[in-house]
Amino acid sequence: MSAVFGPAWPFAKPPIAAAATTAKAAVTYKLVKQSETIVTSGARQIDYKWVPSDAAKTTENIHVLAIDLTNPYVQLDALGGKGGSVTARQSVTAMAKETGAVAGVNGDLFNTSSSSEGAPMGAQITSGQLLSSTSQLTGMYAFGLNKDKKPIIDRFSFTGTVFSGDGSSFPLSGINQSAYRTEPDNGFSHANALYMYTSAWTGTERPKNSATTPTEALVVDGVVTEIAVDTQIATPIPANGYILRGHKAAADFIKNSLTVGQKVTSTYSLVSQTSGQTYDPTSFQMMVSGHTILVDGGKAATFSREISGLSGNANRARTAVGYSADGKTAYLVTVEENDDTKTAGVTLSALQQILLQLGVYKAVNLDGGGSTTMVTRPLGEFDVTLAHPTSYGTTQRLVANGIGVFSLAPQGSVKGIVASGAKTLFIGQQATYSLKAYDTYYNPIDPAGLTPAWSAAGSIGTFKDGVFTAAKPGSGTITVKAGEASNTVDVQVVGGDQIDRLTAEPSTNVLAAGTTVAVTVKAKLKDGTTATVPASALKWEFRGFTATASNGNIAIQSVGENTKIGYAIARYDGFSTVVALTAGAERTLENFDSVAYNIGFSGLPAETQGSVSLVTGMAGRETSQVLSLKYDFTNGTGSRFAYAVLNDGAGITVDGSPSSLTLDVLGDGSYNWLRATFVDANGKEGLVTLASAIDWTGWKTIKADLASAGLAYPAKLTKLYVVNLEEDQDERALTGEVAFDNLKLLGATGAAAGSSASVKLTLNSKQATVNGKAATLDAAPIALDGTTYVPLRFVSDALGGSADWEGTAKRVTVLRGDKMLELWLNKPDMIVNGVRVASETQPLVRSGRVLVPLRVISEQLGQTVDWKADDNSITIH
Repeated sequence: MSAVFGPAWPFAKPPIAAAATTAKAAVTYKLVKQSETIVTSGARQIDYKWVPSDAAKTTENIHVLAIDLTNPYVQLDALGGKGGSVTARQSVTAMAKETGAVAGVNGDLFNTSSSSEGAPMGAQITSGQLLSSTSQLTGMYAFGLNKDKKPIIDRFSFTGTVFSGDGSSFPLSGINQSAYRTEPDNGFSHANALYMYTSAWTGTERPKNSATTPTEALVVDGVVTEIAVDTQIATPIPANGYILRGHKAAADFIKNSLTVGQKVTSTYSLVSQTSGQTYDPTSFQMMVSGHTILVDGGKAATFSREISGLSGNANRARTAVGYSADGKTAYLVTVEENDDTKTAGVTLSALQQILLQLGVYKAVNLDGGGSTTMVTRPLGEFDVTLAHPTSYGTTQRLVANGIGVFSLAPQGSVKGIVASGAKTLFIGQQATYSLKAYDTYYNPIDPAGLTPAWSAAGSIGTFKDGVFTAAKPGSGTITVKAGEASNTVDVQVVGGDQIDRLTAEPSTNVLAAGTTVAVTVKAKLKDGTTATVPASALKWEFRGFTATASNGNIAIQSVGENTKIGYAIARYDGFSTVVALTAGAERTLENFDSVAYNIGFSGLPAETQGSVSLVTGMAGRETSQVLSLKYDFTNGTGSRFAYAVLNDGAGITVDGSPSSLTLDVLGDGSYNWLRATFVDANGKEGLVTLASAIDWTGWKTIKADLASAGLAYPAKLTKLYVVNLEEDQDERALTGEVAFDNLKLLGATGAAAGSSASVKLTLNSKQATVNGKAATLDAAPIALDGTTYVPLRFVSDALGGSADWEGTAKRVTVLRGDKMLELWLNKPDMIVNGVRVASETQPLVRSGRVLVPLRVISEQLGQTVDWKADDNSITIH
């Protein structure tokens, strides 16, 4: 949840005296501890549930790193960009690995726009060195530790002075700062001001978009070595030097008071805005800034800044840091937000209550939303891993800085061992487990010399030659013994009854002999977790074509002469999903190499700026022409749109009935929404999501579902566009560039979606009509306990589908168009395209024929059903 400067910067408002305490409500929440593990001596990871009194409300996941500040073997420090840069953002995992941190969370807010360097907004002190100063902003708090590991949370301002050798001086406004608008005057930060830039600033400009012309002096070992008037110095800043960058009066100071060879000195301090106390930055071990204060004196504090820019009243992922009343414990806290784990995050008011229940005395809010990240090093492991999913799953946002946990302990003797390996497996999956060891300070050590003995309990599988093979669903344990020490891993082998959804992701939907389709199958379990099903655990069936399946690839051998749509059915322990493949070659819609129509730019609101162009030689597409879309959402309010308008809005023709559209997209990592607009044969506009978040950089092939868009063909593709929604706008970049290439249409499921026949049946009669023509059923429809049942095979065949009965499993499989239904006798649910759906009624067998509830036909096959009571007739169309 990173800041965006400029007129649209959501934090650029004066603080308001808004009540920050949780309003009284019928629903109460309780923090319930789930688990606790030791990260290193002096640091523990504790996981909680934030449980509502109303079961209808969402239970949230809370994660805490508790740091014993009295422990001599643990230390907190600020994490930063690559190589210590304040402008080279990286993930929290990368920061931890680069510095050797054993745990950490994300830190300060930063400008996400590509027009800014993304430097921290506030002060950052790493190992006693001030890498960036505070900004002149109202109500911004920071967390720091002094050299004695005493914590402090306060509002700080920066003050400094540069002294020239001739005895003159000039105020220093900041160190390593991006351009921003100051508060409360809304001024330009770098106008008429002197700034210092050190080697920690690796951006190409000092800074971007400052609206000022620089005059600069390079100082090395306290001596001026170069001066550039009205321009930027090109010489790289050495580690033992810095650049003074001035504008107007500050530029005059450089030109008139500094000369090459002259000595220059500087002093600077941080000043508490609450007490007035002045601090030498070197008196701090570390400091990372944040946003509003959350807790003060063990009570929920009044927010020190407007929180709307943080979506403060919405449920979002959150990060905070605080400490106990005695100052002996620091708390790094994250709140999870992720669709797969069914967590929504919390409001800032709820975060305050969480911190109070943890026993936090004082706390400040850090960057949240998509930036929220916690990493920890599991016991016995050498590398950190994600402690919980981010808002994007396993993808981590590149952030400005963070707070790291470091071990200062010497190597100790062996204290314990850990069995390391997969905890969730699928039937038939093989897994190798390894032995890890940790010392008396809970740091990892090489387990060489230990001889492990492995075993499995619970009858879920077997060990052979060091490899465990999962044999059947259930719970069990993997145990390792080495000498007198032992450890276990609780293992769950997933059964079909634990699955809510199987999703098949094919590389193509084209059905053609000689084609190889790579398919990834993912399972979403009832507990909300998601896992990739290994190819070895799946059994495949093919309808309408012959093929072989191996290592996640389906090699199509031959296609039936009259097959328009083929089905690859993946089965796992009674659960299933389907890949519908359509006969017909993949078709190129547009590759932009030879465009004979106009492509223009338009934006909403009116302040939106941008351009479109056909570009040759773009990196990654050096030999072809691509469509570039540049956008600037800096101005305006509300949701913002940047369109590449094709053929002056008339669009390009999309004929047939394609199942999907693939295209190559150059991503800009902006996290904006990418969409397309179609206008169908009836003049109806259809909006298709190409990517819910542009979370990648470089070229990537993406696939969009057209079958579910409900378009009547032939249609027109009229726009490709980028959207920056008003909600959580601070999460996404306001400027950027994307590019498009190789638009291709796959399949034509409409041609094989089943017939549009009208089928008329009568209760208790074997006589029927199909499109007005008489037909005889082998089983009559019946009504039983208020439910109408119809003969499935007849109805399915009449509607252009197929139905099969598997007697051993007592399962009915219905295939029609791109849909597959599976129902069982006496089972309370069915599976629709890989999704478990509750069903109040089940199929029946009468006289050897399968009858299904009429509701299945009407709801799951998308048919309309008319009932006439006067003649007991049922019409399906």
